[in-house]
Amino acid sequence: MADTITVPRGLAGVVVTDTTIGHVRGHEGFYHYRQYSAIDLAERRTLEDVWALLIDGGLPAEPKALHQEIAALRHIPPAVAAALPDIAAASASQDPMGGLRAALAVAGLAAGARPLYDTPPAQRRAQAMALCALTPSLLAALYRLRAGLAPIEARDDLSHAANYLYMITGEEPTETHARAVERYLISTVDHGFNASTFTARVVASTGADLYACIGAALGALSGPLHGGAPSRALDTLDAIGSIDRADAWLRRRILDGERIMGFGHPIYRTEDPRSRMLKGIAQSLGGPLVDLAVAVEERVLSLLTELKPGRELHTNVEYYAGVVMHLCGLPREMFTPTFATSRVIGWCANVLEQAEDTKIIRPDSRYVGPPPPQPVP
Repeated sequence: MADTITVPRGLAGVVVTDTTIGHVRGHEGFYHYRQYSAIDLAERRTLEDVWALLIDGGLPAEPKALHQEIAALRHIPPAVAAALPDIAAASASQDPMGGLRAALAVAGLAAGARPLYDTPPAQRRAQAMALCALTPSLLAALYRLRAGLAPIEARDDLSHAANYLYMITGEEPTETHARAVERYLISTVDHGFNASTFTARVVASTGADLYACIGAALGALSGPLHGGAPSRALDTLDAIGSIDRADAWLRRRILDGERIMGFGHPIYRTEDPRSRMLKGIAQSLGGPLVDLAVAVEERVLSLLTELKPGRELHTNVEYYAGVVMHLCGLPREMFTPTFATSRVIGWCANVLEQAEDTKIIRPDSRYVGPPPPQPVP
């Protein structure tokens, strides 16, 4: 029998592979995509540039050609478009992520996706580019169909972020709103071996097709402890309503052991750099909601220090992400799906990297049930 190694719950701190895609240095409050600070990229580059960095390994030499390639891939294939009304109807009472998983499954069938194990690298890359480009279009179409509205065709002249907002709202966004959402999307493209990224790589290690890998990652992201918090953080602000009600509302929940959405992170032991950037974006947009969010954040951090001494709990990305998306016109039910439109790029980069390794990910478990063998009654 092979030797086994006992590891921490949740694989916390366990290194499972090597990667060139990026890393999170939680104790420093820093993370990067390849050799660049993710926050610096969000401040200085476009989403398409970062897309190329993760998928192709470097910033694009010809950004215009890259933008044209992506724009051409945004349009929903007719066979997939024909299935969307039924998917929208079937998922009308469910989380939009469920509809996206179904739509991507159909898209994979329509694309004739084959196992990664049997697909050459160039074809894997082409499939990844198509899947990433198509995801926002599918989400926007499903959202509008669920709302009783006609889907809006993608525009080739808009940036990826601006086009997504346009397909959701039906109005061309302002440059300020498009750039605010783009910076958010860049900041969430990848973030180490989180639950959904690890899930994608586990499925990729079996040699499964790309759409199966991303569908599995979406399943992980749909959990409220992973990608479902942006809308819940905004729900908290709605429930508080005004700063004079904050202390009583927060104190009661903290003492009852309830989680305050938008605070705490399994990796960061200091301020989440994404939260710092998004707070700045929110403050540049301004308004009563931003004023309330800033004031409530100060009270939460103060009360957590008072009531949970020794716990390193800081504002995470979800807290201001919800504020920014709301101010830019995105409906609350689309917060987590919007997160998915960027993270799908990181998932695909990880899947492509994993596909180069033919070793299946197959950990062990420790049995703690009744001792076997016992007589069968």
